[in-house]
Amino acid sequence: MLSSPNSCQPTPLPRDFFDRHTLKVAKDLLGKYLLRETQAGVIHTRIVDVEAYVGPDDRASHASRGRTKRTDIMFGPSGFIYVYLIYGMYHCLNLVTEQIDYPAAILIRGIEVVENGNGPWKAPTRIDGPGRVCRFLDIDRNLNGVDATQGKLVWLEDRGENISPKQIQKLTRIGVAYAGDWAKKPWRYSLLAAKKSSEAPRRRPVKK
Repeated sequence: MLSSPNSCQPTPLPRDFFDRHTLKVAKDLLGKYLLRETQAGVIHTRIVDVEAYVGPDDRASHASRGRTKRTDIMFGPSGFIYVYLIYGMYHCLNLVTEQIDYPAAILIRGIEVVENGNGPWKAPTRIDGPGRVCRFLDIDRNLNGVDATQGKLVWLEDRGENISPKQIQKLTRIGVAYAGDWAKKPWRYSLLAAKKSSEAPRRRPVKK
């Protein structure tokens, strides 16, 4: 489904987009649009950096510790949002992939701001780092378990952008040295920044 920044009707990616092999979904997420509904309007962003976490044997994944209250969402249907907190202060946004009972998800590491509701930032501003992404989009644990295929609160759209394999950098994942050989997996996919990355000013919290 295709959409544009001026569309009134959300056209979220369907569940079968996410219900595929995680590495394929991760690469296909680059160039897709991540939208966040707020009281000030809908923030439109473009995904430029992701990390994949695949299956119960992936030692870098939370699911390698088994099915817990925290990771239960990863074992459920694809297309749902998994939000967790690290270092007691940074939220991280993930999208659940693959079939039920096979824990896999994709971390959103970087975005470009395309349209910011009524905000003052100039587009496109690239925001790198999962904590910065969530802080800008006002995403926290309250959104854990949201169905991203419903077009409410947080969802993704395809606007017909074709990403060439030559545009994609394959990198090792960040901050998972404890995972041994799994830390060496080139499961981070990123688009080259047009210019030096910068952090957008912090948005004021949106009243729930």
